[in-house]
Amino acid sequence: MSVSPVKMADAIRVLSMDAVHAAKSGHQGAPMGLADVATVLFTKFLKYDAAKPDWADRDRFVLSAGHASMLIYSLLHLTGSKAVTMDEIKNFRQWGSKTAGHPEYGHTPGVETTTGPLGQGIATAVGMAMAERSMNARYGDDLVDHRTWVIAGDGCLMEGVSQEAISLAGRLKLSKLTVLFDDNNTTIDGAATISETGDQLARFKAAGWAVKAVDGHDHGKIAAAMRWATRQSVPTMIACRTLISKGAGAKEGDVNGHGYSLFDEEATLARQAMGWPLPPFEIPDDIADAWRKAGRKGASVRRKWDARLKASDKGADFTRAMKGDLPEGAFKALDAYIAGLLNEPVANATRVHSGSALAKLTPAIPEMIGGSADLTGSNNTYVKGMIPFDAPDYAGTYVHYGVREHGMAAAMNGMALHGGVIPFSGTFMVFSDYSRAAIRLGALMGVRVIHVMTHDSIGLGEDGPTHQPVEHLAALRAMPNLLVFRPADAVEAAECWKTALEQKTTPSIMALSRQKTPVGRTFAPENLSAKGAYEIAPADGKAQVTIFASGTEVGVALAARTILATDGIAARVVSTPCWELFEQQSPAYRKATIGDAPVRVAVEAAVRFGWERFIGEDGVFVGMTGFGASAPFERLYKEFGITPEAVAAAAKAKL
Repeated sequence: MSVSPVKMADAIRVLSMDAVHAAKSGHQGAPMGLADVATVLFTKFLKYDAAKPDWADRDRFVLSAGHASMLIYSLLHLTGSKAVTMDEIKNFRQWGSKTAGHPEYGHTPGVETTTGPLGQGIATAVGMAMAERSMNARYGDDLVDHRTWVIAGDGCLMEGVSQEAISLAGRLKLSKLTVLFDDNNTTIDGAATISETGDQLARFKAAGWAVKAVDGHDHGKIAAAMRWATRQSVPTMIACRTLISKGAGAKEGDVNGHGYSLFDEEATLARQAMGWPLPPFEIPDDIADAWRKAGRKGASVRRKWDARLKASDKGADFTRAMKGDLPEGAFKALDAYIAGLLNEPVANATRVHSGSALAKLTPAIPEMIGGSADLTGSNNTYVKGMIPFDAPDYAGTYVHYGVREHGMAAAMNGMALHGGVIPFSGTFMVFSDYSRAAIRLGALMGVRVIHVMTHDSIGLGEDGPTHQPVEHLAALRAMPNLLVFRPADAVEAAECWKTALEQKTTPSIMALSRQKTPVGRTFAPENLSAKGAYEIAPADGKAQVTIFASGTEVGVALAARTILATDGIAARVVSTPCWELFEQQSPAYRKATIGDAPVRVAVEAAVRFGWERFIGEDGVFVGMTGFGASAPFERLYKEFGITPEAVAAAAKAKL
C-alpha cells in the first residue's frame, strides 16, 4: 500500500516542530509550511542520490530562507543522509551538531551553500546556474545537464540583492533556474503586507522570468507547476501560497508563527491535528521507507552518468576542473612573464599590471570566468579574445554583471560552489561595502573567488572622497579567511595572482591602483609575495629605521629610504602585499622580517587601524586620519602628507 504524500510531508512537519521545541530555539513555521512543496520537489523532480551528495551532475537545491533550516535537515535525514542522523536532528542548534541554526556549506553534507543572511541564497543560486551553463558549454549534455532549485521567502525577496540577482538571471535567460517562493505573507514583525506592497509575480515577469502561482499545499498543482518550469526557455518563479506552521491546528497560519511558537500544549495539539500519534522524533516505518526510496531514486541515473564520465574523452579534464585542480602548466606563461619583468622592469598602475598578468593566465586556465560591475575598462579584468558569457550557447568567459556589486559577488560564490569554474570580477574598492556580505559568506564557506578592487586609495584622485577608500583595507583585513593582496608593482601583481589561484579554500581581494607606481622589485624570481611581507630594500649597515608599506606606498617608502641615507640614517624597507599570508609564516621569519631597528614607520594611503602588528603601539604611521578630497592624486598625497619627505621626517623625529 502506497504512502500518502501528505503523510510524507507531515514527517517533515513533526521533525521540524520536535527539533525546534527541543532546542527551545529556531523556526518551525516555514519548514512546516513548505513541507508539501519540498515533498513534491524531492520525490518527483530533484535529481539527486542521497548516498552521493557531491555527485557532480546533481540538481542543486538552495534554501535561501536559511532560517527554515529544519526543512533541509529533515529532508536530508528522511532521504537517507548518513551525516544527518536522528541524533543530529535531536541536537539541532547544539554545539558540535551537523544541524546548525542556519545551513552551513562544508559543515553538513548535502547543504550546497551557507544561507541565513536573506537574499544571499537566491543570488548565490544564480551563480550556480551560470556555472552549470558554462560547464555544459565546455563538456556537453552527457556530463553537465542539471537544474538549480531555490526556496525563497518574503524576506529574501525584500533584500536588495535579490533584485540584482533576479534581473541578472533574467538577462542571461538561465532556464535551468527555478525559484519556489514561499508566499506565506509572514515576517517577524507580522504580515508581510505591513512593509511590502509589491507584486512579486509582476516583478519577476518584468525581469524576464516565466511566472506561475499555485496552492502550495496541493501536491498535484505543485507538481504541474514544476513540470511547467522544466519546459521554459527562461528562468522560472513559482509563487507557492502556503500557510505558516501548516498542520499546527489552531496555530496554523498564525501571523506570529515565524519563530519558535509551538510550546508544549501547542505541539501536542499540532500532533493531534495531523493525526500523528507517535512521540517526538519517531517516524512510522512505512513513511520512513517511502522517504528512503525517494532518496535512492537517483542512484541509477547517477550510475549511468558515472559510466558516461568514464567513457568520455573529456572526463579527465572535467574531473580535474571539478576538483579545483589547475591545468598542467597553468603558470608557465606567467612565470616567464615575471622573469622578463625582473630583467626589464615596467612602471604602471597596478590595475594595468593585474590585467597583464591575467593575459598570461586566462588562456592557460580555461575555467577562469571574469567580469566587471560595469567598470571593465577601469578594472582591467577583460583580456583580449574573451567573449561574453551569454545565451544561447554560454561558451563565453566574460560576464557583464552590470552595476550589481552585491549580486556579482554572491553569484561568484555560487559559481565556485558549483565547481568547475574559477570566478573573478572587478569593481572599485570603495564599493566593496556593497558586496561585503557576499565576500564574508565566501570567506566563511572557503571558496576560491577573486575580487578585483581597483582605485584602492586617495590615489584615484579627482572623483573625490565618495570614491576614495580609506577604511576599506582595514575592514577587509579584519575578515577571517580572506586574503587581501595589495601589490606594489608588476612583479608583485603577478605573484599575487598566482598565489590567489593556488588557494582552493580562501577567497582573495586584489587591491589595485589607478595611478602609475614606480618599479619596486628587481630581484628574486621566488614568489616573495606569497610570504605576505618581505624585505624589498635592505639598510646600508645596521638598520636604524624600518619602513613598512603596501601597494603604491612602497614607492614612497623606497624614496624615503634614499632621503634618510643622504642624512646618514640607515633604513630598510619591507613590502607587505598580504598581511594574512605573513601571519602564516614561521615566528622566526616574521621576527626577522620585522627586524630590530629602533624606529618603525608604516606608510599607507589609508587609516592606521591594524598596522600595530608591524610597528607596535609606539610606531609611527604616515597615512590618512579622515576622508579624502577631490584633486589630482599628486596634490592629494602632498596635502595629506603622504610623501617621501614626510616619511623621512617622521622617522628622524622618532630617532
